[in-house]
Amino acid sequence: MSIPGARDWREMTAWMAELLKRRTGDDVETWNARVRESGAHDEASLRAWLTEQGVTGYAQTLLVMERFGYPDFFLATADDLIAAHYADRPALRPILDAVLVRAGQLGEVKVQARKTFVALVTPRRTFAVVQPTTRRRVDLGLRLADPPLGGRLRAASSMGNGAMTARIGLESVEEVDDEVDEWLRRAYEENT
Repeated sequence: MSIPGARDWREMTAWMAELLKRRTGDDVETWNARVRESGAHDEASLRAWLTEQGVTGYAQTLLVMERFGYPDFFLATADDLIAAHYADRPALRPILDAVLVRAGQLGEVKVQARKTFVALVTPRRTFAVVQPTTRRRVDLGLRLADPPLGGRLRAASSMGNGAMTARIGLESVEEVDDEVDEWLRRAYEENT
C-alpha cells in the first residue's frame, strides 16, 4: 500500500538547499563550484573548510553529499523506504497503516519516510515515530515531556531521531487502540 503524501529525503534535501541559500545568500550550484575550487579531497577536510566558511549543520551535510555522493536512502522514494522497513516482516505493515490512520485524525500531520522509521511531524516538529523493531513488534515512539512510564508505556532508547521519550510496543493491529489514540494525541498536542 502506498501512503498518500508520504515524504522522503528529497523534501529534506530541498529544505537543506533553502537553508544554505538563506544562511549564506548563495545557492547549491555556487557552493558546489567553491567546493571544487577549495582543494578539499576528503570529507574531513571539506567539513573543516566549510566550517571556516560559516557553513555548518544541515547545509554543510548537503554540500558534503553533493561532493561525495548521496546515500542510497536519500535517493529512494518514500514507498521504497517503507517497503524496505517491512520486507522481511510483511505481517507488521498493517500496524503502521493503522497508526497512520489514527495519526491522520489529529490535525496537520506530515508523514516522512526515513531510512529505518517513519516520522510523524506536526507543523513544529516530530512528535512520533513508527519503527519495526523486531520481526514480531513495531514500536510507536512518542515525544512526551515527562512521560508516566508504566503499563504499555515504556522508556524509549534511541528510537527514530533520538527525541522520543516513550514507546509502545505493538504486535498486532488490534493493539492500535484507544490508549494508543490518547498517547498519540498527547504527543501531538505537546509538540504543536
